[in-house]
Amino acid sequence: MADSALGTPAQLRDPNYTPPLVDAVPLGIQHVLAMFASNVTPAIIVAGAAGFGFGSDQGALGFPDMTYMIQMAMLFAGVATLFQTIGFGPVGARLPIVQGTSFAFLPVMIPAVAGQGTAGMAGLMTGIVIGGIFHFCLGTVIGRIRFALPPLVTGLIVLMIGLALLKVGIQYAAGGVPLIGTPEFGTFSKWLPALVVIVVSLVLSFYAKGLLSVSAVLIGLVAGYLVALVMGQVSFGNVGRAAFFDLPMPFKWGFEFNGAIIVGMCFMAVISAIETVGDVSGITKGGADREATDKEISGATFADGLGTAIAGLFGGLPNTSFSQNVGLISMTGVMSRHVVTIGGVFLILCGLVPKFGALVSTVPINVLGGGVIVMFGMVAAAGINMLSEVTWNRRNMVILAVSLSVGFGLQLEPSALQHLPRTLQILLTSGLLPAAGLSIILNLALPENLD
Repeated sequence: MADSALGTPAQLRDPNYTPPLVDAVPLGIQHVLAMFASNVTPAIIVAGAAGFGFGSDQGALGFPDMTYMIQMAMLFAGVATLFQTIGFGPVGARLPIVQGTSFAFLPVMIPAVAGQGTAGMAGLMTGIVIGGIFHFCLGTVIGRIRFALPPLVTGLIVLMIGLALLKVGIQYAAGGVPLIGTPEFGTFSKWLPALVVIVVSLVLSFYAKGLLSVSAVLIGLVAGYLVALVMGQVSFGNVGRAAFFDLPMPFKWGFEFNGAIIVGMCFMAVISAIETVGDVSGITKGGADREATDKEISGATFADGLGTAIAGLFGGLPNTSFSQNVGLISMTGVMSRHVVTIGGVFLILCGLVPKFGALVSTVPINVLGGGVIVMFGMVAAAGINMLSEVTWNRRNMVILAVSLSVGFGLQLEPSALQHLPRTLQILLTSGLLPAAGLSIILNLALPENLD
């Protein structure tokens, strides 16, 4: 590779190298654009599930809380990113890892707050804090438990996460849960902006290059938003009520111990930790053509957990490493962690401006639905891609068949467990816990030579 304006080949593979600022700043902002839509979407989904309202003055009563959650998604994604890129002590991989709000936790978070408004947030935030602490502790053992989580198990879990969320995308694109059962649900006026998002995202993903390609979903959301605006589906009334600057509030919703949420968060922390191991390995392999060290993997896991726990204290959602930015590093060929630090600072600045969060909250739910259909579908596709690495003998087919049947079946028919305690119902009907638990147990118990 010849020298470029950004630096020599050796410099570009060095995480400690800083390109000239004229190049480093746009590269850092590009990382933010690649993950922005995915980062704020979980906050909007959880706020919607709780009943805060979407994109209109009808949600004015819940508007400050929804905007606050969007702020926290940006702010603590930036903070957690700095934990990774700058680091301190054992915390942080000191690699160009972009952190963001995790989709993986949604199947646990949605039922935890469904229809409860702000009353459900105390239990959720307590679970996030405890789950984050548990996630942090995984950094000390992550290397020793990887044997129990081969692609068969992790691929199935990621696939189940995607399958669990697909229904949410369709409901949103058709007008949102509040409209179910009304004539307005599923009308063409609701579907049109969502379809625009999907079409624009797909066209840019396959036919554009560079920044346009990596920001395809974000640009698709903007296109769908403009269509919804023309159709009169967007209101800016809440933007005028938002402050220009605000600081995060510790213990905003208080604390409340809920066993089901805590167990669910701790379980999903394991999944998130394994995902981070894959992302760290992908970054070092794609950006520096080497394997990740144990120190980098444990440091990244520490940063994941700490970022999640601190976010929960201030009313934010769980953080994890963002896989789409791993591909961006391979595409740009720039391994500099300082480039991603610039992106993290930009996220923090956005998170301190409620006006910005209020503007994001004007996105109609059907527009968001178009984006999440694409994003959740990609989660499921990522799981299938991981499963493609598996040797499909009778043993592995049995493990997948039993785990998928039980997990997905309970998700489709939650009333089958109506006689169990409420805590167990929440944990088991998400489908993730039974599918993951069965796959891990069967993988460890069944003999390898079962053809």
